[in-house]
Amino acid sequence: MSERERPILKTLARGARLSCPVCGRGSVFRKPFGVRHHCVECGALFQREEGFFVGAIMINVVTTEAAVLASAGLWLLLSGGRDAMLLPVLFAVALLFPAAFYHHSWSLWLAADHLLEKLPRHTPGDRA
Repeated sequence: MSERERPILKTLARGARLSCPVCGRGSVFRKPFGVRHHCVECGALFQREEGFFVGAIMINVVTTEAAVLASAGLWLLLSGGRDAMLLPVLFAVALLFPAAFYHHSWSLWLAADHLLEKLPRHTPGDRA
């Protein structure tokens, strides 16, 4: 595979596995909720300019809304239309899902960015 090729399914699968969308070997996270500055394997830059993370937040918000909506529908189907516990269940989903999906939203945002414009390389003079 040449340097210019970026296969869509392979790149998105790497994002879903929380690995570097460029090489697939390095991890995007160094600790819980701590995104690495760059890939230790290939040098792809993960942390860029201020505001770069807004796309990851957008992915997390949209998927959280979808999870809340799906949970509401599923709850109403399974409970036979009784909605006495619906709001507490949806509140729990709305609080827990974004935290659980945080890593995947960041990783998928990096994969999408790599597909659209290719992630830049880290240069040794940058902060680490």
